[in-house]
Amino acid sequence: MNNQTAERIKQIKQSFRQMMDGAVAQSMRDKGVNYHLNWGATLPRLREMADEIGPDYDLAIALWKENVRECKILATMLMPPDEILPEVVDIWMDQIPSLEIAEQLSFNLWQYLPYAPEKAYQWLASEREYDQYCGFHVLTRLFMNGQEPNERGINEYVDQLLSALQGPYPSVRKAAMQSVVRFAELGLLYERLAKSALKSINLDFF
Repeated sequence: MNNQTAERIKQIKQSFRQMMDGAVAQSMRDKGVNYHLNWGATLPRLREMADEIGPDYDLAIALWKENVRECKILATMLMPPDEILPEVVDIWMDQIPSLEIAEQLSFNLWQYLPYAPEKAYQWLASEREYDQYCGFHVLTRLFMNGQEPNERGINEYVDQLLSALQGPYPSVRKAAMQSVVRFAELGLLYERLAKSALKSINLDFF
C-alpha cells in the first residue's frame, strides 16, 4: 500500500466515526456477527460515500484487507467489476467473514462481473455456505435482468437448487427459494421446470 492510499484509508476510517450507530453494531454482535471494528454505519451512508469516491481498484483492495465491517462493504462498492481478476475474486470469497458481506459482495460486485454466470455455477457446486449463498444471489439478479441460462445451465441450476433446498444451511435454502421465483419468471417453460423440480421434493411453488 503506498502512502497516498494509506492516508485515504486513515481518512475513511475517521469518517466512519461520524456514521456510528451503536444500536446497529450491538444488534450484529447479539447475532454473533463479530468484526475487529464495527461502527454500525448504515448501507445508504456507505453508498453515499462510495458514490463520492468513485470506482477505485487500489483503494478497494486496501479496504478489503481491513478487518472492519465498513471497510469491507465499501470495498465491494468501489471495486470496478471489469477490473477484478478471477483469482482476486477467489481470494475475496475465501475471506468472507459473514453473510452480510457475502450479500453485499453479490449485490454490489459479483452480479456485474463479466464472468458472473460462470462463477455463480462454480459456487453452487461448492460445499461451503458462503459460496452457495453468493451463487444463488448472483443468479437471482441475473434472472431478474432477463438472462436465460442455456440447457446445460438449466440442468445444473435445477440439480444444485434441489441439493441446496435439502441441505444444511438455512441461509442457502432461503437464497435458493428466492432464485427459483426469479427463474420461474423467465417464462412459461421455466415456471413449469421450477414447479416440477420443487414437486419432486414435496415443495409447493408459491
